[in-house]
Amino acid sequence: MSASSNPNIRAVDIGQILDDGPWTTMQKLVVILAAFAIVADGFDGQLIGYAIPSLIKEWGLTRGDFAPVVASGLVGMGIGSACAGLFADHFGRRMAVILSVVIFSIATCAIGFAPNLWVIAALRFVAGLGIGGALPTSTTMTAEFTPARSRTMAITATIVCVPLGGMLAGIFASFVLPAFGWRGLFWIGGLLPLTLAVVLLLKLPESPRFLAHHHARWPELTRLLGRMKRPVPTGTAFVDSREQEVSENAGIRALFQDGRGRDTFALWGACFACLLAVYSAFSWLPTMLANEGLSPAVAGSGLTAYNLGGVCGALICAAAVARYGSRWPLAIFSAGGAISAFLLVGVNPTQSTSLLIFGVGVHGLFVTTVQCIIYSLCANVYPTNVRATGTAATLAIGRLGAILSSFAGAAVITAGGAATYFTMLGIAMIGVLVCLWTVKRQIRPVQKRQPGLEGAASSMTH
Repeated sequence: MSASSNPNIRAVDIGQILDDGPWTTMQKLVVILAAFAIVADGFDGQLIGYAIPSLIKEWGLTRGDFAPVVASGLVGMGIGSACAGLFADHFGRRMAVILSVVIFSIATCAIGFAPNLWVIAALRFVAGLGIGGALPTSTTMTAEFTPARSRTMAITATIVCVPLGGMLAGIFASFVLPAFGWRGLFWIGGLLPLTLAVVLLLKLPESPRFLAHHHARWPELTRLLGRMKRPVPTGTAFVDSREQEVSENAGIRALFQDGRGRDTFALWGACFACLLAVYSAFSWLPTMLANEGLSPAVAGSGLTAYNLGGVCGALICAAAVARYGSRWPLAIFSAGGAISAFLLVGVNPTQSTSLLIFGVGVHGLFVTTVQCIIYSLCANVYPTNVRATGTAATLAIGRLGAILSSFAGAAVITAGGAATYFTMLGIAMIGVLVCLWTVKRQIRPVQKRQPGLEGAASSMTH
């Protein structure tokens, strides 16, 4: 049923309501809930790193024994990202977010009962399915509840909750590990997100844009708009003039239709190279610095500087994208990531330690920022029916870069130390720059709102 087929049915343009209308308290609450899901994602995803030293001591293992555990989690994340996107575009964003949180919460709890390393690896794979699914579905939910003028900033602020969750995991582990051991770390660390899943089940609504594209759920959308302070009469029909609708059964094929093929391949290449650089830092930066003769405390501070730089840079770049569009800010930050990495090649880690740590923070500012904005770019490239699928597929390909970093990082550090390591990061960011520059559907600058626009957003047409 559509407004065009029945002139007596009044139609509301959901695109105009969402993109140009006010950002109400209820909509902001949804974004906060999505952000909490990503905090939980980063929290559970990082727990294994804090448990490894205790497991090594208790079970008499080596660091190399944990390579399958780390790799299985990353493989699970890649598969989870792809599957969650398809699920979200078919069944809805709400259940995709909730199921993702439930899966990684229960799997994390179960790790506390694991009798050996192979069971932990299997459970980390299952947890990875949920961890991988939470990120693209939560960012899609954020995009579809946020007006266009605030969308890039909202998505970026949501994405930076991943390192925030990792930082909270570190604080949590410092208190729980001494008191309850590594098993208690996973038991409690899994139960906390499971509590969040209950809150999400009770409070998280379905995306209005998703509902608008499913005629049978228009009554649900009518009720939701009432909660969003945009009441419409019962029996209202909905159109979305801002997006080109694709076939509901198009799936992955839709990512390459209507001229989106080039953008899809460019986003995949950019995410692959960027996550190769990001996870080379997450997994190997402390090891590389320790290999150069720095103490464990100083080596750990390098990763802290990297994460903090990324949080600050992401918010700055999001503001620049809102004002100038995405092409030039992404190009500048990608180039900054490459240049900063190449400059670090010439820094002696032991003689100029402070300069090195500062440089690593600057590099993290550029690289993590680009990765955050890539998700906003995905939300702009793909229409509602395949937005979650497009974002998830991009992240799934990116996870392959993360998996590659597990092997490439160790290889380059062994082969050439810090110089070769930073050279690899610089080359990866050049690849990111080239790929992102070729994206055609860049985010446009946000136009200033005109007087009376909010009222127009809720008006209805025949």
